Amino acid sequence: MKLGVTINREIDEGDRPLKEVFIGFERVGAVKAIFGARTNDVLEETRVVLQERKGYLRVDDTNGKILISILYLKNGDEKHLYLDLIHELVHVRQYMEGRDLFDNRYSYVDRPTEIEAYSAAVKEAKRIGMSYEEIEDYLKVEWVTDEEFDRMLTNLHLKQKVD
Repeated sequence: MKLGVTINREIDEGDRPLKEVFIGFERVGAVKAIFGARTNDVLEETRVVLQERKGYLRVDDTNGKILISILYLKNGDEKHLYLDLIHELVHVRQYMEGRDLFDNRYSYVDRPTEIEAYSAAVKEAKRIGMSYEEIEDYLKVEWVTDEEFDRMLTNLHLKQKVD
């Protein structure tokens, strides 16, 4: 499936404008839903830091920059990168609103900021035609237990609670 955007995978490490790495995201409906009329301005101002590190993408809660594993950028599944950027752009908006991105009163899968960000990514995954199994595969991360993953699916309304 064509996503209508370009992810520049032939880029070196460093601090760069988001639009140099992720091209065309200002036209994505899910991104417009995050920022509204400010979409283009926010994407112009947002910086990404490409670095050799383990992991995927995350927002630095001290400056709002998106930190990206260069290995993931170069080798990750295109749909996953696309959805991860949408997820992290929700965190950029939350950062701009002054919200605590890593509120330790909650576990990762129950944290309101994560549920909001994953919800945006899941909605977009459905829109681009991903199956339930593909979405589940996208959501499964190595730092959550099977029990936490089940709770995540419930929190995202992808699984019915069984009491």
